[in-house]
Amino acid sequence: MRKKPATVSRLDRWLARKLIASREGVPVAFVLWNGEEIRGGGAAPLARVRFADRRALRGLALHPELAFGDAYAAGRIEVEGDLVRLLGALFAAPERRDLLGRLAARRWRQPRPNTTRRAHANIQRHYDLGNDFYRLWLDEGMAYTCAYFPSPGISLEEAQLAKFEHVCRKLRLRPGERVVEAGCGWGSLALYMAECHGARVTACNISREQVDFAREQARRRGLAGRVHFVHDDYRELRGRYDAFASVGMLEHVGRAHHAELGRVIDRCLEPAGRGLLHSIGRVKALPMNEWVQQRIFPGSYSPTLSEMAALLEPFGFAVLDVENLRLHYARTLEHWLERFEKQALRVEQRFDRAFVRTWRLYLAGAIASFRASSFELFQVLFARAGYADVPWTREHLSAAPRSAGPDR
Repeated sequence: MRKKPATVSRLDRWLARKLIASREGVPVAFVLWNGEEIRGGGAAPLARVRFADRRALRGLALHPELAFGDAYAAGRIEVEGDLVRLLGALFAAPERRDLLGRLAARRWRQPRPNTTRRAHANIQRHYDLGNDFYRLWLDEGMAYTCAYFPSPGISLEEAQLAKFEHVCRKLRLRPGERVVEAGCGWGSLALYMAECHGARVTACNISREQVDFAREQARRRGLAGRVHFVHDDYRELRGRYDAFASVGMLEHVGRAHHAELGRVIDRCLEPAGRGLLHSIGRVKALPMNEWVQQRIFPGSYSPTLSEMAALLEPFGFAVLDVENLRLHYARTLEHWLERFEKQALRVEQRFDRAFVRTWRLYLAGAIASFRASSFELFQVLFARAGYADVPWTREHLSAAPRSAGPDR
């Protein structure tokens, strides 16, 4: 016999109204487990949020970040309407600080320091989900960082190659130069530097699956003699290099270890060396969303621009150029979510339905965050103080590409 839905109490209705009112100006409707709909204001709702039970509603009131994500993943919260638009409106709306808002306000949750052992465990929880999983929805080169769109309509593959070229031009790579990359993912940038700019690259990563994949790609493309992929932590990097690159790793370093990374860069860069940090960032120092921290990216922290500069300044590095690619990351994520949705059934067969919903929410929330400027994407170019070989203009970033290859 089918169980009747629980009755809705006056407290339930009060909580629903308070939650809707806590985000001013966001037209949303809550549909409770008995079918009753509660709206805020007179505007047509942007979306309807359905609650399967009282626990989902009260969890959202008491612990909103973690409870919403977990209830959505479990199917106890459903969103009828455009999930990205709803999340974007919520992120952009001012948050009211009445009693309920203060009770549910985010606490500063600085993650535990990313020691070498903890960093390995954190990476395994995200990046070692399997190359086959990421191959379903990333581009052909398996680049899992913000792409660069000279034109918004180009393909994801074209935009990732444009990002590689953008990075190489900023570093002004020359044939035969030695490059070190900290946190190389599946190796696509390192391979591009060697193949298209004639560089000799050492790239490190603590994900065994990613390093194995990168080494195989280097072998297949005849670049094994020019690109050395190292399965190790960035703190163990040694040697002297003409250029340093970190694209999408700083978020996993943690603020407590910024000085360690600064020392590594100082130790590795030649006196005339250049470096580039590419990282998700914030305009104000804030903890990561608790659900993202616990379910997606454990140990992560997105720094402010001043924190990135503070990483470099104690070692005598000067910032040469800063670029914010926030909207490029939103566009990248739109491509990823579209591809992910096309493969959702295969992902569910490999994992389960809750996993699919977790990653759908993560990707949709990331799009909304970058659109709403909750997150930024900073590229910071730097060199030692007094570095003189600085171009007068940025013309070199938009000039036609030179011929590729090590013999240029």
